[in-house]
Amino acid sequence: MTRPSLRIAPSILSADFARLAEEVTRVESAGADLLHIDVMDGHFVPNLTVGPPIVEALRKVTRLPLDVHLMMTNPDAFIPEFADAGADYLTVHVEASPHLHRTVQAIKERGVKAGVTLNPATSLTTVEEIITDADLLLVMSVNPGFGGQHFIASVLSKIAQARQLIDRSGSRAALEVDGGVKVDNAARIIQAGADILVSGSAIFSSPDYGRTIKALREAGQATSKPTPNLRAGQARRR
Repeated sequence: MTRPSLRIAPSILSADFARLAEEVTRVESAGADLLHIDVMDGHFVPNLTVGPPIVEALRKVTRLPLDVHLMMTNPDAFIPEFADAGADYLTVHVEASPHLHRTVQAIKERGVKAGVTLNPATSLTTVEEIITDADLLLVMSVNPGFGGQHFIASVLSKIAQARQLIDRSGSRAALEVDGGVKVDNAARIIQAGADILVSGSAIFSSPDYGRTIKALREAGQATSKPTPNLRAGQARRR
């Protein structure tokens, strides 16, 4: 199966909420592919963020797909509200969803793409039975709850294993990575198999959103090029 082109999803968690519509317009103009919206309930994670009214407001000011990440203890109760607000993706945590197949189907019945998320310490075995039903697999590379954290390097091997799981199962799920994604580690994350990079502080703290998004995208292009040694080796085999 051919992998889709790399996509960049700025996370509004790191945006200036006093001028959120302007921030969203800027990242859209700068070449973003999706807009990542972290919904935190203060219970599943130690922070409170936004709800359906913010998603609805953002739907009115951008054409970007809204990638809504539900960091909630009880996501099932809010699926209708977020779907009606305009979410294009609704992603739930396996740690908070004991009836994951039912939750995924409930999302799809609303005409929304369904994603499943793993915290850094959660095993990939928890999604083996759902991966062919999911549209998105989100691997967290920080413990969720706050922006600006450092990427957990040991998650790289998990990303690679997730890539293998998706490819081996024939799933069409995109592999998304969220947490501490920066220009200087993007190439390694993409090389491990990521299709979508969620990046918050790296983009919104930079003076030029377009330049940062371009640099993240170019990291992916660099990993797709054969190295001189590999090319030479191929030539010798001919």
